[in-house]
Amino acid sequence: MSTMNISLPDDMKAFVDEQVRINGFATTSEYMRALIRERKDAIERLRALVMEGMESGAPQPAEDVSARLRARIEAARSGMKAAE
Repeated sequence: MSTMNISLPDDMKAFVDEQVRINGFATTSEYMRALIRERKDAIERLRALVMEGMESGAPQPAEDVSARLRARIEAARSGMKAAE
């Protein structure tokens, strides 16, 4: 495992120390590794969503999609009122 040293302003160090304590991390390094893993996972999820969108077919104008969604919501609301 490699070592990395970082410099933080006092207020950021206090925040990190508090997060370590509050969230039950054994060390600051453990907390930082968790943050980095979360960020890495978020980036990977975003990339997957972008790829899914790119592979989903031809783009459609947002106005058309919104109109279809509004129509579906309105139809669902009408169906709910009829069932009451």
